Amino acid sequence: MESVRTQNVSFNDLPWKVAYYPERCTMCGSCVAACTFNAIAPVMARRSLTVSRKDFPDPAQEHMARPVIRQQDSVENACVGCGMCEKICPNAAIAPVRNPDSRFPLLARVKGPIKRGGRTNLNAQRTLDSIIVGRISQMTDPSLDSERHTFDILSPFGRVLQSRELPLRVEGDNLVLAEKTPPVRWIYPAVFSDMSVGALSTRAWEAVALATAYLNEIHGMPVRMCSGEGGMPIKLLESEQLGYVILQIASGHFGWNRIIKALPKMKTDPAGVLIKIGQGAKPGDGGLLPAAKVAPHIQAIRGVPKADLLSPPNHQGLYSIEESVQKMHLSLNAAFGFHVPVAIKCAASSTSVSVYNNLLRDPYKICGGFFIDGIQGGTGAANEISLDHTGHPIVSKLRDCYLAAVAQGLQGQIPLWAGGGIGMTGNAAADAFKMLCLGANGVIMAKILIQLLGCVGNERGRCNSCSTGKCPTGICTQDPRLIKRLDVDRGAENIVRYMLAFDSELRKLLAPVGNSSLPVGRSDALVSTDRAVADKLGIQYAC
Repeated sequence: MESVRTQNVSFNDLPWKVAYYPERCTMCGSCVAACTFNAIAPVMARRSLTVSRKDFPDPAQEHMARPVIRQQDSVENACVGCGMCEKICPNAAIAPVRNPDSRFPLLARVKGPIKRGGRTNLNAQRTLDSIIVGRISQMTDPSLDSERHTFDILSPFGRVLQSRELPLRVEGDNLVLAEKTPPVRWIYPAVFSDMSVGALSTRAWEAVALATAYLNEIHGMPVRMCSGEGGMPIKLLESEQLGYVILQIASGHFGWNRIIKALPKMKTDPAGVLIKIGQGAKPGDGGLLPAAKVAPHIQAIRGVPKADLLSPPNHQGLYSIEESVQKMHLSLNAAFGFHVPVAIKCAASSTSVSVYNNLLRDPYKICGGFFIDGIQGGTGAANEISLDHTGHPIVSKLRDCYLAAVAQGLQGQIPLWAGGGIGMTGNAAADAFKMLCLGANGVIMAKILIQLLGCVGNERGRCNSCSTGKCPTGICTQDPRLIKRLDVDRGAENIVRYMLAFDSELRKLLAPVGNSSLPVGRSDALVSTDRAVADKLGIQYAC
C-alpha cells in the first residue's frame, strides 16, 4: 500500500464535501452527468461483511465490490457547492455540504489567484442597510396614494443644459432653438448593467434583451440595458430594439468593428454609448474572457481567434481626463452624428470627484452621464483579492460627487448613475430610492439579473465559477450542452416580474415622502442608525 503523505489532499480539505447515502442510491448516474466540474465519479468500493448463512451460527467473512459515488479529492475537481447533483437526484441520495474546516490556501496553490463570480466577502455589511426613510409626510405635507397617483419616474441620460445655456432666440411670439442641443434620453432610473455576449451565454444575454424589450413595449417602462464590451448580434444591431440598448466601448474595443460596419443599416439610434474606464469589482484592472468561453460565435462577433481575450487596464492613448473628453467623447459623438448621448463609466475611488468635476467643466457640453461602480459589485472575471481589498463603497462616493456638483451649482447637468451591490439583500427598489435621495439620477444593476435567471452563486463562496466556462446553470458558459439548461422565456419572465415589483415598490416609497417625481438629492428624507454614516453623508442620525 502506498504510504500516506501529510501534504496529500482529501475532500475534507476542500470548501465543500459531498454527502452521499449509498442505501438510497440507485446508480442512475444523473448526478455524475449533471456535475460540470467532475467533482464526483462512480467507483467500485470494497465491502466486507460478516454473515451467517447456515441453520446454526457460523459467522464468515464475505467480500464484494459495490458501485458507489465518490467525491474527487483533487483541487482541480473541487466541488463548488452548486447543488446540481442534489437537484437532479430522484432519491435525495447526494448533496453538497459546506465544510467549515476547509483549507482555502489549497485553491491558490494549484489554481493561482482565486476567481469568483459572487460579490466581495469582507464588505458584505453595506452602508445602505443602516439608512432608512425617515421623513414621512402626513400632517405637514400630504402623502400620496401609491396605487392611484400618477408618478413621473424618469431620469435623464444625456447632458442637461441650464436654462441660461440654451441657444434660444425670439422669432415673433415664439422661442426657437438657434442651434442643436446635446441629446437627452428620458429613461427609467434602473439600467441593466454591462454584461457582454461572451461573459454571459447567448441564452442568458437573450433573456435580458427579451425582458428589456417586453418592459418597453408591453408595460411602457423605458428600461435600458448595456451591451457590455464585445459587440452585439447583427440582427439586433439592425432591428428597432437597438433603441433599448446602450452600446459599450471598453479598452479592448472588442466588437466595435462590427458595430461601425452596421451603422449604415441601423434602423434606429442606440439608447446611448458608454465608455467603460473601469468597474468597481476590479478597479485599475483590465477585463478577461478566458479562451474556454470564446466559442465560434464569439469569435465572429469580436473578430478574434480562440484565445484568452484581455482588455488593457486603460484605454490606449488616454492619459488624462481632458484627453478622454476630447478624444473618446468627441469621436463617439461624431460617429453617431451627435444624436446619441455618450457617457463614461469609472470605478468609484478617491479620484472620482476629480473626474466628475472635470467632466462638469467640459467646454463641449457632450458628456452625457457619469456612471460610478462601487466595490460591492460582482463579476466572474475578478480575483478575490480585488473584490475584497480594492475599490470604494459606492454610497459615500456618490454623495461626494453630488455635493461637489452642488457646491458649483451644476447638479443635474451630468446625470449621476451609481451601482455596486444594488439589490444585494434582495430589495433593489429600497436601495435605488436611497441612492436617489443621496444624489443619483438612477442605478445600475447586474448581479440580481443573473440571480433571477437562476444563478446559484452567493457571497459565501457557493459556486461562483463564472470564469471557468463550466457554469452549471447555463448562464455564464458557452458550452452548448450547458446552455440548454437555461430556459430563456422563463428567465425573461422572472426579470419582467421583478421589475414590475420594483416599480410598484418604488412608488410605495415615493408616496409617503410626498414626491410625484424622483427625489434626487432629497437627503432630508433619510436618516441613519449609524452615527458615522450620518455624519459622513450629512443626514439625520436616529437611534
